[in-house]
Amino acid sequence: MGSPGSNNILAGAHVGLSGPISTGGPTEFDVIKTRQLEKFLADAGLYESHEEAIKREEVLGRLDQILKTWVKNISRAKGFNEQMVHEANAKIFTFGSYRLGVHSPGADIDALCVGPKHATRNEDFFGELYRMLSEMPDVQELHPVPDAHVPVMKFKFNGVSIDLLYANVSLWVIPEDLDVSQDSILQNVDDQTVRSLNGCRVTDQILSLVPNIQNFRTALRSMRLWAKRRGVYSNVTGFLGGINWALLVARICQLYPNALASMLVSRFFRVYNLWRWPNPVMLCPIEEGSLGLSFWDPRRNYKDRLHLMPIITPAYPCMNSSYNVSMSTLRVMMEEFRRGNENCETIEANKSIWDALFEPFAFFEAYKNYLQIDIASETDEDSRNWKGWVESRIRLLTLKIERDTNGVLQCHPHPGEFSDKSKPFHHSYFMGLRRKQDTNPQEGKQFDIRMTVEDFKRDVYAYSFWKPTMWIHVCHVKRKDVPNFVFPGGIRPSPPVKSANESRSSLMSLASNTSQADTAMSRKKRRQDEVTKGVSLSGSSSMSISSSDATLLDETMARKQFKPDFDDTVNNSKHSEDISVNHEITGLVVSMSSVVPSVSSVASSDSSAREKPVNSHFSLRTVGQEGSMKIINEIVEGMELKSEVQHHGKAEETTPLEFISEKQVVGAGAAGKDNISCSKNQQNGDSEELEPLELTATPTTESPSASVTAQKPLIRFSFTSLAKAGN
Repeated sequence: MGSPGSNNILAGAHVGLSGPISTGGPTEFDVIKTRQLEKFLADAGLYESHEEAIKREEVLGRLDQILKTWVKNISRAKGFNEQMVHEANAKIFTFGSYRLGVHSPGADIDALCVGPKHATRNEDFFGELYRMLSEMPDVQELHPVPDAHVPVMKFKFNGVSIDLLYANVSLWVIPEDLDVSQDSILQNVDDQTVRSLNGCRVTDQILSLVPNIQNFRTALRSMRLWAKRRGVYSNVTGFLGGINWALLVARICQLYPNALASMLVSRFFRVYNLWRWPNPVMLCPIEEGSLGLSFWDPRRNYKDRLHLMPIITPAYPCMNSSYNVSMSTLRVMMEEFRRGNENCETIEANKSIWDALFEPFAFFEAYKNYLQIDIASETDEDSRNWKGWVESRIRLLTLKIERDTNGVLQCHPHPGEFSDKSKPFHHSYFMGLRRKQDTNPQEGKQFDIRMTVEDFKRDVYAYSFWKPTMWIHVCHVKRKDVPNFVFPGGIRPSPPVKSANESRSSLMSLASNTSQADTAMSRKKRRQDEVTKGVSLSGSSSMSISSSDATLLDETMARKQFKPDFDDTVNNSKHSEDISVNHEITGLVVSMSSVVPSVSSVASSDSSAREKPVNSHFSLRTVGQEGSMKIINEIVEGMELKSEVQHHGKAEETTPLEFISEKQVVGAGAAGKDNISCSKNQQNGDSEELEPLELTATPTTESPSASVTAQKPLIRFSFTSLAKAGN
């Protein structure tokens, strides 16, 4: 295999925003590990056959001829003379995974049609071209999406999936040697054309900014497979899409220009596990350009300061490609980066193999509580449209829950849907739920997020092309009640058998929790006695309180309520069954109790405070929790799919950091996974439980407002946790 890439970078030279961390060439160990990685990727079926590659080229060639015919037809129909009709032309470009050379068998081809200024998008592209394609027998599943952030025509051509974008530039004739990388192509065009053109422009820029394309491709193939298996590959859900992963890998290639793919994958996790978000990832300096187009700049644009995980595109106008990331999805990705780094360290120590890194994430074993979102329609076309719309809004549910619970409840949306084969045109989406780590929620605090769910459903039902046969139902399910159709083959896996050591550890933990509970109860009684006897409650004031008032005060202190922007419904358990809702409304009452952070979490926080940011062009300071919730509120209320999604932080001008050694690569590490101990009976009050009451019946497809008898419409999220004894 040799040592490709070992002589690419000369001393003192660098590609990208700053100098590399290391220019060292690969060792023999790196060569062996890279060969093993390439074999793993091949065995995983990531490389298409020669026959399929030829078929894709033939499809693109035929599509190019169709587009040229289309432009000539509309030029003739609009009264242009024969000379203009003869010269009329359209040109097709590819971008995305196909252009980068990392597409897998059966993957879509992202293509861009560049047409002249007189060939309009709405009338000609989504009108005449759509009609032409719909009449061709080789074209199947034709689905135009003209209202998307980037308008697209989706279809299959001779079995090959195509996502076709359109850009009508300010030229009367499109030359065959058109270079879309030139900024002049963006003159006098609308925003949709700019976004469509930038798909190609960004892809070409990435390929020009990496020191070794072959090593980049192998590393990117690896990271794409890893992200899909770990459930973090989905831009629409709030994770990262293909372009985001490409930019992240390209930056690692710049920092380790002579590294082989195995080392690039390992350094990917090392760097991004320590990356201090929201410091941006950039491949090159941001240029203002000469056309006056808006670009990502948190020093000038308030909304740009609010992005959580900025990954900036290199082509003018530079934009944040990861604006969909939320606090919950960022938390999931940081945990996965940490896990990946640990796996790679064991691989480098020759104690593990690549299979461990790429082990699929057991989503339905990771949480004890889930939200299930069921949707349905009656025809194939309606199902396709309704599914696409709902998928684009699920991210809103994550943001709304974060907002309405002050970030205490975190969501882990599963990318992609599940379908019960016995129910055509029915699809289900799932979202794992857990409490945010390192929080100190006040005892007894409750959040009713029924209104959150209803708010989300109202947004979904606002679909412009909604029909009475389209409905959505949201409910809470425990892990043991997750439907079987989500598992491979429809067979629920057997629960893991605990070893003797694990059982002994569980018994010791239970005994410890019992001791902690007794200690806490003793403290509570002692505190209440002090209050009853008139003991001073603060350093400067004291009062004599009756026994009944003391009890009330104790409960008031324990159930101090959080008041978000809307009226928060707080319910005690004895009243929870008295509240009813209509139809299939799902009620979620969240009960939080106070916890004391562990020593390890405090130490982690102190360590994080001492860390320096990894390479950044801008240094952003994050705001506090209150500011975060205000930001999320703005996101949810003002967000359109086409707008930038927001983050928190203030900008201050800094100079770019240079990389001297790997020791400088430090930043905020991901928070550790919290091991939620759940028990239906909540023994001794030391467990965290999301306990559902009986839900309303599943609605029929007759109407979204069809009446359904409510039984016990509340779902009680009861999180209780006690401090360690002696704290």
